[in-house]
Amino acid sequence: MTDPAYKITGGPPVRGEITCLGAKNFASKAMVAACLGNSPTTLLNMPPIGEVDIVIEILESLGATTRWEDETTLFIDPTGIQNHKITLPDSRRNRIPILFLPVLLHRFQKAEVPHVEGDKIGARKVDFHTTAAELFGAHITEEKTCYKATSNGRLQATHYDLPYPSVGATETCLYLSVLAQGTSVITNAAVEPEIIELITMLRAMGAIIFLGPNREIRIKGVEALNGTRMYVLGDRIEAASWACLACASDGDITVHGIRPNTLGNFLSNYRQIGGGYDFLSPDTIRFYREKPLTACNIETDVYPGFSTDWMQPFAVVLTQAEGMSAVHETVYENRMGFTEILNKLGAKIQTTTDCLGRPCRFADGDHVHSAHISGPTPFKAINGPLKAPDIRAGLAYLIAAAIAEGETILTGIDQLERGYGDVPQRLAGLTLEIEKV
Repeated sequence: MTDPAYKITGGPPVRGEITCLGAKNFASKAMVAACLGNSPTTLLNMPPIGEVDIVIEILESLGATTRWEDETTLFIDPTGIQNHKITLPDSRRNRIPILFLPVLLHRFQKAEVPHVEGDKIGARKVDFHTTAAELFGAHITEEKTCYKATSNGRLQATHYDLPYPSVGATETCLYLSVLAQGTSVITNAAVEPEIIELITMLRAMGAIIFLGPNREIRIKGVEALNGTRMYVLGDRIEAASWACLACASDGDITVHGIRPNTLGNFLSNYRQIGGGYDFLSPDTIRFYREKPLTACNIETDVYPGFSTDWMQPFAVVLTQAEGMSAVHETVYENRMGFTEILNKLGAKIQTTTDCLGRPCRFADGDHVHSAHISGPTPFKAINGPLKAPDIRAGLAYLIAAAIAEGETILTGIDQLERGYGDVPQRLAGLTLEIEKV
């Protein structure tokens, strides 16, 4: 039996309406946070995506109870957690297992989590996570397939100046500190909207967290946390993806369920190249091409910079812009591999190890992390399938297929569905011809 794929017939402008799912990058972290409570938590507007399914498997393997109360409302009761080990082999498909290290240490003073994998877009080091756990008083050992951690009683508060404002490491620090004894200070922390939302949830559970200037978070540890009810904000990465589809295809797409303020610098770059948008309501934005597209330079960065997860779909838009654009990826060192397929479809993209902007941490490291994009170039479907290597590259390929004349088969859709759910079903309100085969 062949793996499922999407058949996409491209060419015409894509028009219509779509509603964003709850944010993948918050939903899964909220599920971890729920396990810090001593009573059940209910999460609303949860996205029905593969990433959530993976975390549910982890929760239930530990002894937690989960239940879908409706299509987007997930009930989590962590009181039955009795296992300090995550042993599910599929749990390595994302980076969530390392975030359970604090949860299990708080509960059992010991933890065992597998090495993490995730998308093949760059090294997924966990040294910031393990260093944080050690600063809070845990002892960490790395074995062939897992990390083991132990602590002598309650974790102790600490000060940690993160070497880089990593989202995952900031989440780990929050999980460690909220139940640690004393006051912790985390500096150079990530401040993405999903991090602020996680802080809001932890506060609702009883945590005492103060946000300071210059990426500082101060946390006064408490004895226990309660469960809560939390609404998952709309997915800003997904919203930008549909905006890119509208602009690249010279279409017109209305996106519901997204707070405009979470899109930040994306909107500025979108307007700069010729994209247009109208705010139709507090959570609805119409995206379209306002004028002929012109080249620009973008550089990915941590929030409030241009998100690395926006880069791949936006690069497809730049192939349709007049002139030479430059893209500088500063978050992941191996995210430019997707451009090879775009070139086969008709793009003119040249990648380089140089920093096309300010020198970044990948300078002189022989990492292909920048690209020159010359446009506009028409796209044409090629013989043979395109395989999605990761979530965002898969969406970039979908946009490329939508503007390519002819029929494209997109495989590896399990990657795409980890972040976007059942794409053909979700795009039913758009004019794009797409079906699962």
